[in-house]
Amino acid sequence: MHKDNQPLVFELSREGRIGYSLTDLDVPEVDLSELLPSSLIREEAAELPEISELDLMRHYTALSNRNHGVDSGFYPLGSCTMKYNPKINESVARFPGFAHIHPLQAEETVQGALELMYDLQEHLIEITGMDEVTLQPAAGAHGEWTALMMIRAFHEANGDTQRTKVLVPDSAHGTNPASATVAGFDTVTVKTASNGLVDLEDLKTKVGDDTAALMLTNPNTLGLFEEDILEIADIIHAVGGKVYYDGANLNAVMSKARPGDMGFDCVHLNLHKTFTGPHGGGGPGSGPVGVKADLIPYLPKPVLVKTEEGFKFDYDRPHTIGRVKPYYGNFGINVRAYTYIRSMGPDGLKAVTENAVINANYMMRRLEPHFELPFKQHCKHEFVLSGSRQKKLGVRTLDIAKRLLDFGYHPPTTYFPLNVEEALMIEPTETESKETLDEFCDILIQIAKETEENPEIVQEAPHTTVINRLDETLAARNPVLRYTKA
Repeated sequence: MHKDNQPLVFELSREGRIGYSLTDLDVPEVDLSELLPSSLIREEAAELPEISELDLMRHYTALSNRNHGVDSGFYPLGSCTMKYNPKINESVARFPGFAHIHPLQAEETVQGALELMYDLQEHLIEITGMDEVTLQPAAGAHGEWTALMMIRAFHEANGDTQRTKVLVPDSAHGTNPASATVAGFDTVTVKTASNGLVDLEDLKTKVGDDTAALMLTNPNTLGLFEEDILEIADIIHAVGGKVYYDGANLNAVMSKARPGDMGFDCVHLNLHKTFTGPHGGGGPGSGPVGVKADLIPYLPKPVLVKTEEGFKFDYDRPHTIGRVKPYYGNFGINVRAYTYIRSMGPDGLKAVTENAVINANYMMRRLEPHFELPFKQHCKHEFVLSGSRQKKLGVRTLDIAKRLLDFGYHPPTTYFPLNVEEALMIEPTETESKETLDEFCDILIQIAKETEENPEIVQEAPHTTVINRLDETLAARNPVLRYTKA
């Protein structure tokens, strides 16, 4: 049996070993020089490993066993909603009618897939309170940028070319100001008040004729519901701006409150978070965008519509911002999200929200005596602790995160949001049992005690992982991005 504390051997190639055999070529050979420039044709055969299928499978299985995921352990990554991916979603996504179709097929041959996409759009319209939805964006930040480009097109169509500024709270996700910049806007930071919510007075001083939009998630990144959201929306609308909803935290209000009813003009959703699509490591993802009526003309094309003859893509969109992704979005993730919504139903989605909020508040109160809690009110789906008490004893939040690895847990988000010193951002989601929450809290409490009694064991963690603590500065400055044979 493979032992996790033993190093993996990577040089497994042995001359003459074969993992897979192809039949003899039964079609005429092609002269590659007729198809490719000579500079792209190899002069020597590639040095590929020679290894049996069994050894190959054992190697990659051993690697996968060392990885951490929602199927192998608790993953309390605040703001990222890493929750269980129901396996029924995987089964449906593998239906031949979904898995084996091609995006260039004629529309009449994929009506079932188009119907699923259209029905998913309708469900998301109902969930968000928007008037129309596009499934094209490939992920959350892509959805942010898509929505901002529509807002920009809207203002330009109305002759408001002076609207160059997007307001972003100082607790916002880092993708918000980045997306605004990529969309051609300047960002203006709005302060957080002492209660963890948007500082209304600061907001009022920063709006004006140059305001294009406000980007906001509700609940915010501190896990707190913006109680003044209707007034915030009125402040932005009064100066002609749009209010954008970052849907990363929708898991906290789904089926309880809708962005469209709060005054938001557009919203992106993370189907790979809230709606249980698998994600991590950069993908896959799906970030649909919903908009109110006055932004519909600017939706990316093509727009999926329902006609008397069936479902079709409408390319005749004179005011569109254009296509934002090849083909029509990450279809496989959309199938999984649709399966989840239909499996849960409205009552199930409401229970998701209730349990996510209960779990977060339970953990927050258990941990409050052992860590600083910057904001004392009830949270929604996540909460932020501060390791400032431990920092005074020489233990950083990074040390706490590394120590958690010794107990088989993925650490929470650390040092974010930036307006909390030594932040530990924890999101349990609704899918975890009370036993799991208690075990995790017990370990964090143990680490807090170790900080007081034996800080070295935390400072030098992890102790049980295959790779111990890295020199992160060196890794950032001199990353090793490819494998080199010794």
